[in-house]
Amino acid sequence: MHTFGRIIGIGTMTAAAFTLVACGSDDKASSTPSATSAATSAAPAQAGPTQSKGRECTAEDISVSGDFGTAPKVTIPDNCDPPKTLITKDLVQGSGPGAASGQELTMNYALFTWSNKQKKDSSFDRGTPFQLTLGGGQVIEGWDKGLVGVQQGTRRLLIVPPDLGYGAGGRGIAPNETLVFVTDAVSVGK
Repeated sequence: MHTFGRIIGIGTMTAAAFTLVACGSDDKASSTPSATSAATSAAPAQAGPTQSKGRECTAEDISVSGDFGTAPKVTIPDNCDPPKTLITKDLVQGSGPGAASGQELTMNYALFTWSNKQKKDSSFDRGTPFQLTLGGGQVIEGWDKGLVGVQQGTRRLLIVPPDLGYGAGGRGIAPNETLVFVTDAVSVGK
């Protein structure tokens, strides 16, 4: 099973366990089932809150190099705070109709974590794109919302706040982590 799928599964199990312990929690979870119960180890807790840099980062603060179809290089800045809302920016414009909920997408992606500015997973590195049904709950909410309207051939930057990502964390994703994805829309189905 690919790392991305495992991360989605563990995020679901962690959020479900948290919800059972803390009734009334508004954490959101993916509905992707996990293949094993051994994958429930949580990431180590983050240190206390970091001091604010005085402003939230924007898409323009993130440096992305590389062309559509190639693994991107991403630089996450140190001089601004992670955004608190979902940010999307098309880096390469595709063509054709934009993706809508219920459509099949084939995507390449690279995932970077904000706190340590490291690549966590990449379908580019594996050479195998990821398939999903947009809006089907197969991926984090940040993808289901952030990929609406994407056209085939588009390279899109997604900056996903914790409440639309993995929330409490798991499978190597720190609690309340902001995620940075560079996605390539290989195909947008009907």
